Amino acid sequence: MDEYLRGSCLCGGIRYRAALPASHASHCYCTMCQKQHGAAAGSYANLASAGFVVEQGAALVTEYASSTHGRRGFCRVCGSTLFWRSEESPDRIAITLGTMEPEYAGAVEKEWYPENKPAWLPRR
Repeated sequence: MDEYLRGSCLCGGIRYRAALPASHASHCYCTMCQKQHGAAAGSYANLASAGFVVEQGAALVTEYASSTHGRRGFCRVCGSTLFWRSEESPDRIAITLGTMEPEYAGAVEKEWYPENKPAWLPRR
């Protein structure tokens, strides 16, 4: 079994790896994630930031300070959202599940801000 999660942006300009284990995967329904992803939620795997390496295209990674403590990383060419990190927890990084190759095989264990789930999202 691979010791890393791997992925890339839509245009392929950025390739990354993130060392396992993931502490959890989550869907975040906060309005910032919804706007960043253009979707109902941002979906992430939470890992140690020390194990996150941009293997290709580091110059294409752009970060946006979306709050006083949060930074969102994305590709400046294609706009793919790659990660979210908190300056309050610099030892952790949340990598977007949709950019992983192969797809993330773990379970999504947490939902953040479920009260913000859009009405158009299917209910269980």
